[in-house]
Amino acid sequence: MAYKVKFDIPFRELGKADIVFKVSEGDSALGTFKVSKGAVVWVPRSSSYGYKMTWKKFQEVMKKEGKKEGE
Repeated sequence: MAYKVKFDIPFRELGKADIVFKVSEGDSALGTFKVSKGAVVWVPRSSSYGYKMTWKKFQEVMKKEGKKEGE
């Protein structure tokens, strides 16, 4: 299944404002992925609150659960 990820950011160092990615599958929204200096946050489509993870924890989870590119 192909996912749509929409964003609008220039290449620069991240400032005070988060970068926000809107993620959908076909015409159905899945949620919002927010990137900040200190953490990442996943907010499901039907929720006001998200799931926050520090960059350190994100790195650990990706190494443990992710699949290496090219494999």
